[in-house]
Amino acid sequence: MQTDFTAEQLLDPAIARSNQILRACVHCGFCTATCPSYAVLGDELDSPRGRIYLIKEMLETGRAADEKTVKHIDRCLSCLACMTTCPSGVHYMHLVDHARAHIERTYRRPLMDRLLRWTLAKVLPHPTRFRLALLGAKIGRPFAFLMPDARLKAMLAMAPKRIPPVSRNDDPQVFPAQGARRMRVALMTGCAQRALNTDINDATIRLLTRLGAEVVVARGAGCCGALSHHMGREGESHASAARNIKAWMNEKRGAGLDAVVINASGCGTTVKDYGHMFRTDPALADDAASVAGMARDISEVLAELAPQARAPEALRVTYHAACSLQHGQQIKSLPKDLLKSAGFKVIEPRDAHLCCGSAGTYNLLQPEISAELKRRKLATIDATAPDVIATGNIGCMMQIGGGTEVPVVHMVELIDWATGGPKPPALQRT
Repeated sequence: MQTDFTAEQLLDPAIARSNQILRACVHCGFCTATCPSYAVLGDELDSPRGRIYLIKEMLETGRAADEKTVKHIDRCLSCLACMTTCPSGVHYMHLVDHARAHIERTYRRPLMDRLLRWTLAKVLPHPTRFRLALLGAKIGRPFAFLMPDARLKAMLAMAPKRIPPVSRNDDPQVFPAQGARRMRVALMTGCAQRALNTDINDATIRLLTRLGAEVVVARGAGCCGALSHHMGREGESHASAARNIKAWMNEKRGAGLDAVVINASGCGTTVKDYGHMFRTDPALADDAASVAGMARDISEVLAELAPQARAPEALRVTYHAACSLQHGQQIKSLPKDLLKSAGFKVIEPRDAHLCCGSAGTYNLLQPEISAELKRRKLATIDATAPDVIATGNIGCMMQIGGGTEVPVVHMVELIDWATGGPKPPALQRT
């Protein structure tokens, strides 16, 4: 694609990067075949190719974002299926992130939009605030029909039936390896996950220590910044990321670290991009790149530790591939291979490359499109007749679990169970 940025514009590192990305696009349209929002809406401007044209025009002219551009960029899930499909290697993620930051700086949203986004940015990344919000939503859910905005109804519907008690495993501390120590890792405990489902971190710690890993929950680490980053709030997202970088580098320079383990794939995609986020920051660029290089999804670490696992029960496990794992991190087979080697019968639903509609805050900000994607995903999952649904991302777990009676668990809970840990609580409740 030809671009027409001025030499002065190209002095801006963000513009220079977007220019590289835009020039890689050859308009082939392969991306439209795998774009979930285009599949639902059928509008060229709701495809990656259409959004690329909108972003190009907005950035080249240097103008403030307009309502039309904002509407179509907001409808993007950032599922990154387009990046998996693209034969030209267009790095759409960095381009749409730049567009969202430009929108946040130059576009004044309607009052309700501003309030909703401010609330999400100030609540979701903070586990205690989020717990209180979930409790309030649970109390208010019977009155959802009174809400005038579909997004407010979606927020009330998000509250799980059961809000778990706080897990002290999420506090800063060190969990010693069982037997000979094979590695030392930092566990990213996250933010929303700590409020929504404490079973995941608990299972991760049990499993890693059983396999010989010393696990540290670093003091000062918290939200990865993804939730605010995808709303274009760069100041908040970079502040969260900087805290993590400093916390994990303190551990690396102290007792040492072999990896930063992440069991929420949406967070993993962001942490692995810290090097790009801080590439122009002289104070943090090197440390950010170091942290990004240490970041590992839990499935990557388990593949290295090679657990000797045996499934306690013969279960049909339908594996849902989170977009942030299969597209954002290009990890496709590892979770399935681990489950299969443990003795579970693993099934993958049709159209496994398509998003379930969760996508961070997307299901709260675009509830109609999200609900249709959820309906389609559940139909393909139900067709596999699963005993349990497994995935690798808390957002997907909440989205899918809200529409089925089949238990939904994190992949790590099944591997923990198959290596001597307790039966996943979701299966016990069933």
